[in-house]
Amino acid sequence: MFEAVDGLIAEHAELEHALADPGVHADQSRARKLNQRYAELSAIVRTHAEWLQLGEDAEAAQELAGEDEAFALEAVELAERRVVVAERLRQLLIPRDASDSKDALLEVKSGEGGEESALFAGDLLRMYTRYAEARGWSTEVLDANESDLGGYKSVTVAVKAKGVPAPGEAPYALLKFEGGVHRVQRVPVTESQGRVHTSAAGVLVMPEAEQVDVSINDNDLRIDVFRSSGPGGQSVNTTDSAVRITHLPTGIVVSCQNEKSQLQNKESAMRILRARLLAAAEEAANAEASAARKSQIRTVDRSERIRTYNYPENRISDHRTGYKAYNLDQVLDGALEPVIESSVQADMTARLEALGD
Repeated sequence: MFEAVDGLIAEHAELEHALADPGVHADQSRARKLNQRYAELSAIVRTHAEWLQLGEDAEAAQELAGEDEAFALEAVELAERRVVVAERLRQLLIPRDASDSKDALLEVKSGEGGEESALFAGDLLRMYTRYAEARGWSTEVLDANESDLGGYKSVTVAVKAKGVPAPGEAPYALLKFEGGVHRVQRVPVTESQGRVHTSAAGVLVMPEAEQVDVSINDNDLRIDVFRSSGPGGQSVNTTDSAVRITHLPTGIVVSCQNEKSQLQNKESAMRILRARLLAAAEEAANAEASAARKSQIRTVDRSERIRTYNYPENRISDHRTGYKAYNLDQVLDGALEPVIESSVQADMTARLEALGD
């Protein structure tokens, strides 16, 4: 049982040796990747060692059970603890998405419902920002197109962890389940009759790509500059500082106007472009492995309505996992943990079933 761990223990020792070399840390990108893999393997090595130790302790207690009844009870308790640790180890050994250790770029766009949808997009942004704060992550708005009433027609935010997160705890590993259409049912501020309306906003989550993850040829880019615009004529730049980048081979278009500096807007646009190219490459790879793709609940298809936020009932419902709770006000204030955990567990179950097929 767990024979595959032997090779991972050897890899862990090799990484430990490599990370002790100061020369490795001269390349920050490589050092970060090695640290992420080391953290992932460290969790496996520790859990495996605990599993082995519990087995030895249970065996020793069983041998002494004939002399003292207390040892028989201890042997049973140790065996039960070992089963729990074995399950934890099994989950750690489940193959994860290649990008699970990365930070994330999160895009929220208004959809059906006009101005009300834009206001809801702003509520979603606040929810994710509060959730990130609770986890000790930092957030940075890369681009935003505000609506007249203070909502967002579209907004892109970078979510970054501090240090090297534990396996499954990085921003992308958790936020990737948020991709899809989020539907809201409430009385809009623009509604004078007090009727409940339904509108929606789309969320797209991408792994933050480093330059080494995606190769972009400058000759494949068309870069245009234009004058920024804001709601109601406010915050309008008097210079052409907004940047639009078109990736000619794929047709992907990214624009940024959030910063006053053309250079800063270009850097933000390139970050978004790299993330979109990486996401597109991963989607293509997933499409080739269609059987594995069907076993996962993850999606970035905005046509899929993944969740409903019902204000009159203070209810939140996830349509993929069946999760339902009546604490919508708390969730919108950042208490997303149980909602996301339901998706994580559903994904884990699907992956375990896929391994058994």
